[in-house]
Order: sequence, then structure tokens, then C-alpha cells
Amino acid sequence: MPELTARVVRASFPKGTLAVRIREALGPLFEDGSFAAAFPKRGRPAISPGALALVSVLQYAEGLTDRQAADQVRARMDWKFLLGLELDDPGFDFSVLGDFRSRLIEHGMEEKVLDLVLARCSEGGLLRSGGRQRTDSTHVLAAVRTLNRMEFVGETLRAALETLAAAAPQWLTPLVTTEWVKRYGTRIDSYRFPKGDNVRTEWASRWRPSPPATPSRRPSSPTASSTRSPWMTTPRTARTPT
Repeated sequence: MPELTARVVRASFPKGTLAVRIREALGPLFEDGSFAAAFPKRGRPAISPGALALVSVLQYAEGLTDRQAADQVRARMDWKFLLGLELDDPGFDFSVLGDFRSRLIEHGMEEKVLDLVLARCSEGGLLRSGGRQRTDSTHVLAAVRTLNRMEFVGETLRAALETLAAAAPQWLTPLVTTEWVKRYGTRIDSYRFPKGDNVRTEWASRWRPSPPATPSRRPSSPTASSTRSPWMTTPRTARTPT
């Protein structure tokens, strides 16, 4: 742990944050050698696999997509404290998290790694499942996957609308409402997704734009058509998560 990071974070958050409490309660749980099978020397990420395991759990706890979690590492001092990084560390690309999970699953290490972190956090009262909700590696991986798919589908739809706004404004303008502007006007990763399956299903339903009462001829745009493919090939459970 860099001395400056520890000193500044403890001074800034005297009561701690979830990231600080996890680091102080658990410390570095893993040596990189524990991941040798999944991360050979040539394929090892720039950041410690053990640290990525902690990020994955905190990502689940805060309901973040991979992009949002990587942004937290860059922007938040307490996340740098969690990972033992210097305050000016630039973090990592969000794709590192997806690759990390894929490697864990490929080598059958997800239960060994994530369940250990989750168990330690639960024992220390740092993570609470809430009611009957499961808190294990399978649930964590599924929840994060759902969030990433929601972001992907939502951003695809937003990109299609922006393309239509440029290519066929006369067709799109009569359909646009104040609610559409609020919903599709900013990038998906600029806000947090709601927690809970029911509210996420409701969110997905709201995000599907209603067709016009009297449909006019749909404009043709190669770019907009290209966004249709990922939307149609994404499983419906990702478009309306359950």
C-alpha cells in the first residue's frame, strides 16, 4: 500500500467507505501465484488478479457496469486504497474486468476466488445480501453480466436514435418527447442502474421506445441498420432482465 494513498484516504474518510473497510478487513487476500493457471506470465493483466477479484465484488455491491467500475478506479481515492494503487495511477481499461471473469470461468476458479472474497466480506458484515437474495459467485457474475448487457443494449438504442436524428430529422422530430430527451439524451454509463430484478425489468420496459401512433415510412440509414443487429441478437432476457 503506497504510504501517500493510505495517509490521504484515511484523512479524507475518517469513518471509512465500503472500499476502505473491505481493504482494512481483508487486506490482500491473494498472491498472484494463486492465479497462475488462469493468468500465465504472458497473459497476466497489468493489475493484480487478486485486486480485480476485490473490484468485482465491490462492482456487484454498488451495481456498476465494467465501464463504471473502471471509472471508479480512476476517479476515487478509496478504490485506489482498496487496490493498493498510487493516487495518480491511471487505472485500467474496462475490458480487463470482462477478461478477468472469463479466465476465472474458463479455469473453474470463479467459486474458489469470488466465494472466498464474498464469504470474508459477509463474515465481517461488509456485504449484506438483503432478504432472500443470494450472495455467491454465480449470482455476482450473473448480476454483473446483466448490468453490462443493459448498458450495451441501452447505448445501442441511444446510438441508433442519434444516427436517425442526423440522417432523418424530419422523420424523428415529431416522435421526440420530453421524456425521450431525458431518457436517451446522455450516455448510459453516466448514471447508476436501479437495484433489484423488478425495478430493472421496469427500467428495460421504459427504455423500449413506443412506436408512433401513425407509423410513417421508416427512413433508411446504413449506420442505424448496423445498430439493429446487436439489439436483435442480444437475448431478450438482457433487453428485459429478469
